[in-house]
Amino acid sequence: MGHGLKPSISGEGQGTAPRIHSLLIKPVSALCNLDCAYCFYLQRDADPYKDLLSRRMSLDTLERLVDTYLFYSYPTSLFAFQGGEPTLAGLPFFERLVEFQKQYGRFGQSISNSLQTNAILIDKNWCDLFREYNWLVGVSLDGPEDVHDTYRLTKQGQGTWRKVMRSIETLNRNRVELNVLCVVSEANVEKPAELYRFFRSLGVNYIQYIPLAEFDSQGNRLPYTITPEQYGRFLCQTFDLWWPERRTMRIRFFDNVAEALAGQKPGSCTLHETCDSYVVVEYNGDVFPCDFFVENTWKLGNIIIDSWPEIARRQRRYQFASNKTLRRTECDACEFLSICHAGCPKFRYAPNQRFTDLDYFCEAYKMAYKKILPPLKKEVEKILAQTASNQIESLSPY
Repeated sequence: MGHGLKPSISGEGQGTAPRIHSLLIKPVSALCNLDCAYCFYLQRDADPYKDLLSRRMSLDTLERLVDTYLFYSYPTSLFAFQGGEPTLAGLPFFERLVEFQKQYGRFGQSISNSLQTNAILIDKNWCDLFREYNWLVGVSLDGPEDVHDTYRLTKQGQGTWRKVMRSIETLNRNRVELNVLCVVSEANVEKPAELYRFFRSLGVNYIQYIPLAEFDSQGNRLPYTITPEQYGRFLCQTFDLWWPERRTMRIRFFDNVAEALAGQKPGSCTLHETCDSYVVVEYNGDVFPCDFFVENTWKLGNIIIDSWPEIARRQRRYQFASNKTLRRTECDACEFLSICHAGCPKFRYAPNQRFTDLDYFCEAYKMAYKKILPPLKKEVEKILAQTASNQIESLSPY
């Protein structure tokens, strides 16, 4: 299934290629030990690996990945691991990762690792690794038990909340830095205050809310998909809860908008002008420009046979990045274009398979920007005025 402009099969773009600033690595591809009702990774027709029951990155591929990317990305190298469920690769896999990073890293090189997990398999041994090497761990948690267990189930249909909470206790007890990733679905979109207070009660001080929007082949919303109006209200109500605690509590959406207002490149690629800041590396070394478009149509190459400069210059990468600029005329006239840059191509494409459509959540963002931009602008101006020697301080932990 193609996506918008048909990519060229081969060839390289002209001019200087934007650097690949970080990697999103999927050591077991989309395989997972849960069966969340809203998961879009498995059973996709366009999944290049859907017929493979076993998908696990070999140590040879891992070593090649670390060796070549550390050389390419010097002096700052960012490795993020995701799935499916990345812990299914096993703790020894990640221990070897760290050893390879020690082996191939150069003097003065900064290397950071992060992992997004459902936390089912986390124990003290995992925590020892995370703490020793300062990993940032993101835990998927959708709220209190009745909310979380609506969609996040085991393959036997059982809830997972209690197991996740035990793992969070283990992470906290072992002093591992953790954030929460919360999918905003029909189960919790009308409960922003309940969610916020719940996460605060856990001691969480950084939350990433991900709005859920999945559609059937006819473009109809699936049952758990929220509406733009619902998400807009959710963001506005969450902002009111967060604002009094803004110096001690971080919410990624608001952080990213503040970064844009400060003249920084936001941590979220959704607010970038083009889609080219990171790439996905699959279990076998295949490389793709975005986690939502892991399909042969957009494959950029493979780390076993291609160098990172070659991958960065691939014409397909330029074409994918330019999809974000295929915006509607309404966007050009919008007062918020300089912040959102027409939103996320995934949410533009998903309902009707057109990159030229408006972001599905466009109206939600407009609702939020109208409310949050005036106070955020004043806050950013205050921070910048206090910064010594005109150095812009980071407004985000990323």
